[in-house]
Amino acid sequence: MSAYIIPIIFVALFSYCHIKKVGTYDTFVKGAKKSIPLIVDIFPYIAAIMIAVALLRASGITELLATACSPVFNALGIPTELTELVLLRPFTGAGSFALLEDVLLKYGADSYISRCACVILGCSETIFYVTTVYFSQTKVKKLLYAIPVALVCAVVGSVFACLICKIM
Repeated sequence: MSAYIIPIIFVALFSYCHIKKVGTYDTFVKGAKKSIPLIVDIFPYIAAIMIAVALLRASGITELLATACSPVFNALGIPTELTELVLLRPFTGAGSFALLEDVLLKYGADSYISRCACVILGCSETIFYVTTVYFSQTKVKKLLYAIPVALVCAVVGSVFACLICKIM
């Protein structure tokens, strides 16, 4: 059934556009044209995040933070092996998937640690990337509550992910 969802959405969308006499190709091209300035506007923010993450990982700060935070995370039910993943996930998706690959290779795909890592990646988001993209294009400039609340939610989601994996 899930293999048919995307084709059904496309057929429904094209049918709706045909009924409403909307030129789908022209509308698509207009939208694509509008995306170029958006990309130019957000590129510096994204580049800054990518460089910062690369510097943090290369300097070893993420490993030091993971070692320092692991007792707290362990008390919350997050395995020590996943502390770096939980800390890095809000910053980078690609880096998180690289850590997931390391976990899968080291512990095997069916282990408790690997299942937790997969669910953590599936239930969380690259918070700083998303806020960079969204807030760079809106008039919202006060991020006093948005980022801390999102980070707390990511940790709570990780705790529940590990709890669910332990139960199942």
